[in-house]
Amino acid sequence: MLNYRIAPDLLSPLVPRGTELDSHDGATYVSLVGFLFADTRVLGLRIPFHVNFEELNLRFYVRRTSGTDVRRGVVFVKEIVPRPAIALVARLVYNEPYEARRMGHYVGPRRPKEPLYVSYSWKERRGEWAHLTVTTDGEPPAPVAPGSLEEFITEHYWGYTRQRDGGTIEYRVEHPSWRVWQTSSAKVSGDLAELYGRDFAEVLSRPPDSAFLAEGSAVTVYRPVAMT
Repeated sequence: MLNYRIAPDLLSPLVPRGTELDSHDGATYVSLVGFLFADTRVLGLRIPFHVNFEELNLRFYVRRTSGTDVRRGVVFVKEIVPRPAIALVARLVYNEPYEARRMGHYVGPRRPKEPLYVSYSWKERRGEWAHLTVTTDGEPPAPVAPGSLEEFITEHYWGYTRQRDGGTIEYRVEHPSWRVWQTSSAKVSGDLAELYGRDFAEVLSRPPDSAFLAEGSAVTVYRPVAMT
């Protein structure tokens, strides 16, 4: 998870109706996140050839007040997966900004006895490979500290997506609190303007304001509902 401070004005046009930008210590963030779906099931069923696969997403953070409940959630700018069927269904049914590209990943030390290294890769339109990489600092993963940026980034348990008619769907995401590794290096390479547009590329081209590796866990994504 590579996290960048960003001007709220760049995100405001993308905020779904009924939500507002969320912030940490007065700053708004976007996160470039690479992760691996493992043993994926839809309604309890494994779909052949769609069980284990990578995803790269660019996301930002919002909140919604429902009565006395403050729901903190994420909004995706773009999600990349290697399976065209996943991207097509997500676009048609949920209006999620999915795109299919060839992808790959590596998890492990680059050399024996070195710290953990993680890389996610995707194929660009021009045929080159782009990469998101982190190297941990050699320390074991630790629980996120209350009030920390790591807690803010990892513990948003709702998703929001703008629909074609201007409405918003909301869905709940459930997982335990994740342990995280701190990193000694983190970088992204490739044509970010082609992927995200010039404004986001300018933000993502500088060193991230924070970067860490989350351990992950079983995750349950509940059915989406239309907000009223």
